[in-house]
Amino acid sequence: MDKQQRREAAAAYKARLQQGGVFQIRNTKTGRILLRRTTDLRGSRNRFQFAQMTGSCTDYALQAEWGRDGSAFVFEVLEELEQKETQTESEFKAAVEACYEHWQEKLADTPQY
Repeated sequence: MDKQQRREAAAAYKARLQQGGVFQIRNTKTGRILLRRTTDLRGSRNRFQFAQMTGSCTDYALQAEWGRDGSAFVFEVLEELEQKETQTESEFKAAVEACYEHWQEKLADTPQY
């Protein structure tokens, strides 16, 4: 791959529309959840899967139980948002944040980490 092809590939990668949203990591044994938001849902899912495969922890809040019950944790997407062509990066982040706040209110009574 020459320099021009690399530049074009990098530009195409940067120009792609993001898929973000709100997800939870739930302990199926205790029912406790860790609520998170991201502008890169695919990357968050991949990090979680890698952490499960390697036995490493994805978040300090989960660390104590992860060592004991690592296989009991599941990754669940609660709401997915796709960046619109007209949205800037900061507008997309604000939309994801508003969605996250909605889910915080909705799951306020659920045991959390």
